[in-house]
Order: sequence, then C-alpha cells, then structure tokens
Amino acid sequence: MSKAKDNFENAIQDSERILQAYDQLNQIEGREREPEELKRAALIMTLTAWETYVEDIIEERLTADLRTLEGSKVASFITSTLERELRYFHTPNSKNTKGMFERYLHLDVTEAWTWIDGDAEQVKSKLNQWIKKRGEAVHRSVSDKQAAHLVNRQDMNKCLTFFKKLVETTNSALDGV
Repeated sequence: MSKAKDNFENAIQDSERILQAYDQLNQIEGREREPEELKRAALIMTLTAWETYVEDIIEERLTADLRTLEGSKVASFITSTLERELRYFHTPNSKNTKGMFERYLHLDVTEAWTWIDGDAEQVKSKLNQWIKKRGEAVHRSVSDKQAAHLVNRQDMNKCLTFFKKLVETTNSALDGV
C-alpha cells in the first residue's frame, strides 16, 4: 500500500469521528437545533483528505520515478516545479486532478474511475459535485437556520464511501502502471 493511501485512510477517520460526534449530539433530548456544522466539517475534512491524497501520491510516485536521477539538475527542476504547483493545487476536481496526473505521471487516472455503471464521466461529475459542496461549506456560513442543510447524514455516508472508493481505484490504476 502506498504511504499516500495509508495517510488518506488515517485522515478519513477524522471525518468519521466528526460524524459520530454529530450522531451523539443529535440524540440529546431537548437540544435547540441539529449540529449542522459538524456535517459541514466532516465534508470539508473528507475533501481535504482527498486533496492531500492526490498531492501525496503524485509526489510519492514521482520521487520513485526520479530515484535514478537523484541529485541531478533535472530531478531538482522537476521536484521544485511540482512543489510550486502543489502550493496552488486547492481544487482537486476531475479536470485539475487529471491534469496533475498527466503532467507528472503521464497517466489519465480518470479513465480508471469506472465503478459507477462503468462510466468514468459519472464519477468525474460526482467528484465535481462534492468539490462544489465543499466550496459552499467553506465559504458560505448558514445564516438561515430554517434553510435546507447543505448535506444530510445519508449524503455524508455516500460521500465517505465515494472518496474511499475513489482513492482505492486511483491507487489500483497506479499499481497497474
């Protein structure tokens, strides 16, 4: 197993623990309101775990590829270029993720994302929807307590399952190269 996948699995546990806290708080009798912010926090942590996985796996695989060039100017250039690009990689949607993998590992990893009815386009669309929701969770506070929640508890189960499968599938695609 890659170190990046191992780190993802540890990070995703933060989201699961936040949702457990949400469930426990939500069961308290006489509470004023549902702890909506915990679901948003779990969403943000889940997408952050995905973003970190993408950054880590590219760096991990590129470092392995450059091992024979270690200490050379070429390896230094490639490594510093990746480091600079990763500083600005904050939206790991399907297009940006595909671009990073193609540029640094010469692989369109999105072609392997076919577990939803064998259709990579559906997976990419779902990833983009989750990225959009994360943006809303990060940049938009809920001021209307009567408004519909950004994500419900069932959505968060789907979110966790989706990203676990996305990492598993991405890792498998890289192992096949």
